Amino acid sequence: MDGTARLLRPKSVAVVGGGQWCANVIKACRSIGFAGPVWPVHPTRESVGGLPAFGDVADLPAAPDAAFIGVNRDATIGAVRALSVRGAGGAVCFASGFAESGDADGVGRQRALVEAAGDVTLLGPNCYGFLNYLDGVALWPDQHGGRPLDRGVAIIAQSSNIALNITMQKRGLPVAFVATVGNQAQTGLSHLARALLADERVTALGLYIEGIDDLAAFEAMAVEAQALGKPIVAIKSGRSDASRAASVSHTAAIVGSDRGADALFARLGIGRASSLPAFLEALKLLHVTGRLPSARVASMSCSGGEAGLVADTVHGHKLALPPLTRNQTDALRAVLGPAVALSNPLDYHTAIWGDADKMAATFCAMMASDVALGIVVLDLPREDRCDPAAWEPVIAAVARAAAITGRQMAIAATLPELMPEVVALDLVERGIVPLMGLEEAVAAIATAATEAPRTRPPILIPPSARLGRVLREADAKTALADHGLSVPIRERAECPECAAAAAARIGFPVVLKGEGFAHKSDAGAVALNLADEDAVITAAHAMPAETFLVEAMVTGAATELLIGIVADPAHGYVLTLAAGGTLSEVLGDSVSLLLPVEAADVRDALSGLRIAPLLTGFRGRPAADVDAIVAAALALQSFVVAASPQEIEVNPLLCGPQSAVAVDALIRA
Repeated sequence: MDGTARLLRPKSVAVVGGGQWCANVIKACRSIGFAGPVWPVHPTRESVGGLPAFGDVADLPAAPDAAFIGVNRDATIGAVRALSVRGAGGAVCFASGFAESGDADGVGRQRALVEAAGDVTLLGPNCYGFLNYLDGVALWPDQHGGRPLDRGVAIIAQSSNIALNITMQKRGLPVAFVATVGNQAQTGLSHLARALLADERVTALGLYIEGIDDLAAFEAMAVEAQALGKPIVAIKSGRSDASRAASVSHTAAIVGSDRGADALFARLGIGRASSLPAFLEALKLLHVTGRLPSARVASMSCSGGEAGLVADTVHGHKLALPPLTRNQTDALRAVLGPAVALSNPLDYHTAIWGDADKMAATFCAMMASDVALGIVVLDLPREDRCDPAAWEPVIAAVARAAAITGRQMAIAATLPELMPEVVALDLVERGIVPLMGLEEAVAAIATAATEAPRTRPPILIPPSARLGRVLREADAKTALADHGLSVPIRERAECPECAAAAAARIGFPVVLKGEGFAHKSDAGAVALNLADEDAVITAAHAMPAETFLVEAMVTGAATELLIGIVADPAHGYVLTLAAGGTLSEVLGDSVSLLLPVEAADVRDALSGLRIAPLLTGFRGRPAADVDAIVAAALALQSFVVAASPQEIEVNPLLCGPQSAVAVDALIRA
């Protein structure tokens, strides 16, 4: 058995240290039912946590499979070294003050810790450890809210406090394993995830991520999860600048761009949750149903208000409420009569409330189409003041409909507090998904319907970050043209008169640009549609520039696009397609992919832009040459593969009926 397996499923545990945290670990092992020996280690105390202590790791009766190290940062290194000499399997390093501090001392201390470990598997430092509810193991220095079970989801978090909070959930989510990884000094999130995914009792994986530990390892983990049929949901901090800064200070993680994270998760088929409640609801849904084959749902409630809430909540999410078929309406009319308006979402009215047979028939009719999930909205009354008996026939009807149709069913409460935990736990056992909170439910369904990944080449990983020089626009265009990008005819000029002569050779009209400006329009360093040599000379003298670029004027564009590629050290090379020109930042219309891409990927991405109708011809306007746009994106990719730059940007790419021409280009080498 390797060190990771020994750590996660130990037969013996050592607890190094004598503080309250260590006493808590001993207490947690007892309360969770750990069957093996627990050996405290302390140089001066006779006992810790009510158990006799050993003076040194060398004095232990045997090499421990797992250890919790609860001493200060400097003593932690010595403890790890002693465990390595003794032949221990793995250890949780609780202390902070390592690389997360950001100073040279902390980085050096973490390096020494890893060197001391040898073959010992380390979690941390700066982490709480883990809770194995499947085998009754708690290397955990605090309280927790979980319970032993036979199967469920595994959750790995880069924040110990987030992990602690998750154990306190009352949503009926069966949590089989909770682990924290802290600084990931030796054992990263990806390695730990693969170990947990290999356990047949683990149904799905949830990740709270502040930064990807190792991109290639993370990709391999996701591919393995897909092969095992175990879906992954992630919640990743870093959407805001403040969040990215907090993550770096917390775990010394490579946080990367949020756009890169979206592209990475989409490529690997990992659902991304936007909040902790939605994260937990998605995991619960995936535990019961697995990955949903589509985002098509049917909604049923006995209230028009609830039906309206569902319709409004679904709006803006990638969910569909398909209209009813003729067969469905016929079946529903036979049950509900002529007074009920038939639609999806359905308000089946209170006339059949309490009639389990009619409700079951209604639910069966609603599921008689190609929907992936049926949702019955049911808000249970307060159990301390009300009698829920009248609501029980609805649950019975849902169970019957699921059994008859063989379709996945969920019961959703509009507010989390309207689904008691005892009911949620019972529904999970019966194979019905309890969804708590309508917003969270809809977000969870969208996450669970994340498209399964297809087989792709490995992600193109950028080299280590470096300070790259910015090429002149003329040189950038030449480099990209060598890889197939269409660019205007152009010449560089050293003076206004030289620019005029170059323009005459190129042919009028021309564009004149002053060199040396990142944002030429803002600097007054661009002049368009110059028709003769005098116009070129006048424009050149008006510019705050000493050298110039003269280009043939490109006309007839249907629209403007931005195509950019950025080396994101956390996620790979991120290709972004966006509405281009001077309004690119204002419109915020973009989609991102990870390299390498194929032509079909680029086409699909273009269709996802809000300006996509302009590319295909809108209200009589000419359509753009989409093949040429795709070729432009692939040309940039070709340059990246050859030269590994830090950044490329083409803005705008003028997209006409028969061409896509890059009229501005930037390369940061």
